[in-house]
Amino acid sequence: MRATLSPAFTGSKMRQMFDLTSECAEDVVKHFLSKVKSGERINAEMKEFATRYTNDVIATCAFGLKINSFSNPDNDFYKNGISLLTYRGWWDVVKSIAKVSIAKITRVFKPKIVDETITNWFKSSILDTMTKRREKNIVRPDMINILMQLREGSLTHQTDDSKDENVAHDEFAVVEESELGKMKVTRKWSENELIAQCFIFFLAGMEVSSWAITFVVYELIVNPDIQQKLYEEIVAVNDGLDGKRITYDLIQKMKFLDQVVSETLRKWPIVLETERMCTKDYVYDDGEKKFMIEKGSSIIYPIYAIQRDPKYFPNPDIFDPTRFSDANKHNILPGSYAPFGIGPRSCIASRFALMEIKVMLYYLLLNFSLEPNKNTQIPLKMKRTIAMVTEKGVHLELKPRKI
Repeated sequence: MRATLSPAFTGSKMRQMFDLTSECAEDVVKHFLSKVKSGERINAEMKEFATRYTNDVIATCAFGLKINSFSNPDNDFYKNGISLLTYRGWWDVVKSIAKVSIAKITRVFKPKIVDETITNWFKSSILDTMTKRREKNIVRPDMINILMQLREGSLTHQTDDSKDENVAHDEFAVVEESELGKMKVTRKWSENELIAQCFIFFLAGMEVSSWAITFVVYELIVNPDIQQKLYEEIVAVNDGLDGKRITYDLIQKMKFLDQVVSETLRKWPIVLETERMCTKDYVYDDGEKKFMIEKGSSIIYPIYAIQRDPKYFPNPDIFDPTRFSDANKHNILPGSYAPFGIGPRSCIASRFALMEIKVMLYYLLLNFSLEPNKNTQIPLKMKRTIAMVTEKGVHLELKPRKI
């Protein structure tokens, strides 16, 4: 499945989806600027703000649906997405952990984590979209289109980014052909397997990116000098556009924006740890400790702990984007920075996530100054949960700029 979906996340596909993402960000800004014109002060809780935006991005880029969760806050796509992201109690947490840690047993009993009503809505939404596209011969460069080709057995990808790390053929994939950049996937995927790919893309695209945006904004609030420097970079790029919309290639060249996002994901990695299966016996020996890791063992890689370890990142609690500058990034030990994982099983959609984060920051800072309000919690405190969740949210005021 990874080999099948990788071509959906190449640089060229990101360029095709970039305008759709920009439209979503522009719609957000227009919505709040209209409120400013009517005399309102804009106070927001950033996690909710960011989730509505990422919901709209996923809806248009993955499922071909035009949704504005700010002007239409009670739309089904957003409401059901929030329901999917909300655990109904401790038993749901237990079932989630069990599905990973004792997978063989849970495959037998098949415990349900998601409410069946939401599951049925999600399935019907995807299948109805496929039906309408087939009937009207609609083709869009998105995940639904790839899954339709899979379902119909007509999928052959031309990998147009030969140097793209997301396009490299996965050595674990089942393929029939792999020559001249073409790849024909021969496995027959079930309907549930196809829908599951949309499901995980929907959840990850909404939740992970929205938390990343939330933490970036928090750091910009408490570090106004960094916010000002980033704003100046954004203005410089915008001034060179002559009224045109920012492009994917231009936003990729914004070095300080990339440093700010990278440092945020270093200090606030959304995924705290990841698991890998050891594929062969391995002797660990660092000169002080020596032991055998047996084939088949489950290895936990503690992303948060390593990225906050002063051994790898001096003064780890200080937000310092210059760690990722051209002059300093060579000092980062390979393997110590892994917010999206590393290797052939790293996050397939990391480019997409970074794109939607950067686009929102570009339009937001271009039009608003991010300021603390009476509800802003400084320093930020986290809940004691299995994920990165703030105690009281990230509250702020959006003050319109005069450009």
